[in-house]
Amino acid sequence: MKKIIELKQVYKDYPQAGIRQIVLHDINLDIFAGEFVAIVGPSGNGKSTLLNLLTGIDYPSRGEVRVNGAPLHTMGQDKLSAWRCGNVGIVFQFFQLLPTLNLWQNIVLAMDFLGKLPKRQRRERALYLLEMVGLADAAQRLPSQVSGGQQQRAAIARALANDPDLIVADEPTGNLDAVTADAVFQLFAHLRDQGKTLVMVTHNESLADAASRKVEIRAGRIHADIPLLSARS
Repeated sequence: MKKIIELKQVYKDYPQAGIRQIVLHDINLDIFAGEFVAIVGPSGNGKSTLLNLLTGIDYPSRGEVRVNGAPLHTMGQDKLSAWRCGNVGIVFQFFQLLPTLNLWQNIVLAMDFLGKLPKRQRRERALYLLEMVGLADAAQRLPSQVSGGQQQRAAIARALANDPDLIVADEPTGNLDAVTADAVFQLFAHLRDQGKTLVMVTHNESLADAASRKVEIRAGRIHADIPLLSARS
């Protein structure tokens, strides 16, 4: 199987009151194409920091971070920003949709940043993605005119705008009720079945157990790495 993510001896620390506070300790992690990996563990133990390293939002203090062969730990910010647009889709807990743009315009904006798809095809792709997540009838609505669950589904559609191999989500169901959270999770499972690689931070153990693999982070270290029965054959 193709290796999508490779972390080697990764550390991350921050200055705090004049002391270096180590957030991640000696992380070694490989994630392969088509896996759906849930990152779990107590709050404040480094899960979101790990996602920031995988997406190039932050740099490791030491060690190597490679995603789809790209050495993120050596790339400058401009190069990282361009790489991120085309290679990873990010889904946030608080949706991060622009409030003055309707749903399809939010998705087109992600395509505009990369510029890979011809302009005449961008709106058509945005509408296709909204239909895929069950929001075809809401394409013209502003984020404030739809529910939280619909906003999160629109955010997933936006993450798919440039057809990345990797989807990374940080507590994507944290602000949703149980029924809506399950619907969003089923979308992730559908994407996994389409060949996407997904990495999701979640506190929801039942959702984590429905992934194909669960990685537990405690005190900044990998405490457990468990393949689950729901993994695809």
